[in-house]
Amino acid sequence: MQAGRWVLDTIDALYVWEHSRYPQYLIPAADTDVGALPSGAARPHEREGYLRVEWSALDAWFEEDEQVYVHPRDPYTRVDALRSTRQVRIELDGLVLAESSAPVIVFETGLPPRYYLDRGSVDFGHLRPSRTVTACPYKGTTSGYWSVQTPNGLHSDLAWSYDFPTRQLLPIAGLVAFYDERLELFIEGARAPAR
Repeated sequence: MQAGRWVLDTIDALYVWEHSRYPQYLIPAADTDVGALPSGAARPHEREGYLRVEWSALDAWFEEDEQVYVHPRDPYTRVDALRSTRQVRIELDGLVLAESSAPVIVFETGLPPRYYLDRGSVDFGHLRPSRTVTACPYKGTTSGYWSVQTPNGLHSDLAWSYDFPTRQLLPIAGLVAFYDERLELFIEGARAPAR
């Protein structure tokens, strides 16, 4: 979608891996309104009849009627959000920022588990709202980011939330996660190894 208008519509897109970490779409040229794209946004691919359209050239991308964020979802990546009763504690500079025995753990292929905690388990007295917004092809667009204030200073953008995640990750809606690799994570009372 570009400027509120559909510029391509296909059921014949192909996945290609131009980067080892995630795929891109190849779009049949016959299914693309090239004239509606910004100059240079589409280039012919070595696969005859297909175009490689720059992701950032469009305002939004969709698979069927669901928006896709950042890049196409990798069909070989699995992302699960599972409820747990593990005791999780997050600390920084000696301050307890969050503690919960009801986290939702997000398991994503190739990444360490991420712990999402209910807002009532988070001490917002140390958190400062940030203007940062990020997007993930599996979770959607963040609705909030926070920096953490400790006696040692302000630590930027260490926590975030998705109020309206993608359908597949609805269990994390409204919960808060931390970059635990930049903090101290304790699971069942034991400090997790540094990542």
